[in-house]
Amino acid sequence: MADNGDDKDAAYRICDGDYVVLKRGDIYKAAQIQAKRKVVFEKQWFFLDKSVGELYGTTFEIQAGGALKPHAAKQVVGVADKDGKEVGTDNRNISDDGKSQKLTRDDIETLKEQGLKGQEIVQQLIDNSATFKNKTAFAQEKYIKKKKKKYDNSVTVLKPSTRILAMMYHGREPGKICHLRYDTLAQMLTLGNIHAGSKILVFETCAGLVLGAVMERMGGYGSLIQFYPGGGPTRAGMESFGFPPHFHQTLHEFPLCKVNALLAGNLEAEGSPDAAVDPQEQAPDGAEGDGEASKETQEMEVREGDAEDDDSKEKERQERRREKKVQETKVKNEERRKKLVATAALLEGGNADGLVIASRFDPCSVLLCLKRFLAPSRPFVVYCQYREPLIECYNKLREQGGAISMRLTDSWLRHYQVLPNRTHPVLLMSGGGGYVLTGTTVATETAKATQAKEEEPASKRIRLEEVDSVSSSNPA
Repeated sequence: MADNGDDKDAAYRICDGDYVVLKRGDIYKAAQIQAKRKVVFEKQWFFLDKSVGELYGTTFEIQAGGALKPHAAKQVVGVADKDGKEVGTDNRNISDDGKSQKLTRDDIETLKEQGLKGQEIVQQLIDNSATFKNKTAFAQEKYIKKKKKKYDNSVTVLKPSTRILAMMYHGREPGKICHLRYDTLAQMLTLGNIHAGSKILVFETCAGLVLGAVMERMGGYGSLIQFYPGGGPTRAGMESFGFPPHFHQTLHEFPLCKVNALLAGNLEAEGSPDAAVDPQEQAPDGAEGDGEASKETQEMEVREGDAEDDDSKEKERQERRREKKVQETKVKNEERRKKLVATAALLEGGNADGLVIASRFDPCSVLLCLKRFLAPSRPFVVYCQYREPLIECYNKLREQGGAISMRLTDSWLRHYQVLPNRTHPVLLMSGGGGYVLTGTTVATETAKATQAKEEEPASKRIRLEEVDSVSSSNPA
């Protein structure tokens, strides 16, 4: 029975090499479990390999030497644990002058050296506080919560997900993800109709967070094509998900600078084997010329002495390394060209099922360009931190046609504190979650041709019939 239970929980246990998310309070950090690798989190260091074999969601206590020990949460003896507790009526006579706490910073450090943990230190602070008993019940709970957050030495290991990673990036580095909030990201995935077995186009500059969210929603089935600016795609956020290998087989990449060439049919000329190999073939020729010069100098150096002979051998080694690097570059360029051609074949059909854009660049030109790869009656979603670029996109699409059911929305989120007799909105919260433009593509050329064939000739025939009837009733 134990073995069967272990097999059922195998997918939920922490393994070596997994990507995990560390949590303490409202603070998150992504990390990878590696043997004997020190991880620093909230000014404390420990080894994550000590958590291997435990279930995700387990809370660990950081011990001396960086070891992690699973432990159950213990309640601090305070307001909720004492029936005969002493509680004040109000806080008007309490002054925050720093003299109510008997323990100094040196005393707290001494307690830590003696082996006292976070909850035990909090209890000592409560016992040595002169004003704790005079505070109201609400103030006492707030005091305990504040001290637990400061002296807590526990960490929770979570399995990465779209919500957790979005909250982590938005809390630590919102600028990297264009201030994309997790509720806005959830709306983008829903409005974009992301599902398994579909072909999705993604252009984002959010550190790979949107790309990873789409991959997680697709579940490793279908095709995902990522457009990227510059020399290569950024996928730090996607790698933090820790997807299995078969997820990466569905991921393709295509440079944004070659989209116009693909639409014009000139991609084969730009990405031909000759064009890709010629620059690399020139390097070995130069290397051979350098090799001939080095051989001549080598003959002269041999005459001078053995010391110079060693220098010539070192030069030959450097030349071999250079030639090896050139060959490796050739192989990489050829593999990159093959991937580029394969991705172009997926795009040429123009039958993509969805388009998701979340970038710090102007979204108007990108949307009008990438929309051509979408099949008719397919959704597109564009996120921007500001409203004005999306208004420009909206007006351009209205002028050019090809899109219906367009909506420009603003996502809004508010957190509430839900406690007895003090439920209210949280004072510190996000002011805005960005703006989202959504719509559905239509085949404009087909619609215009059908309208021209059906409506105009029909009206002309009616007029001719009326003229014939009038002429027959009134013969000349």
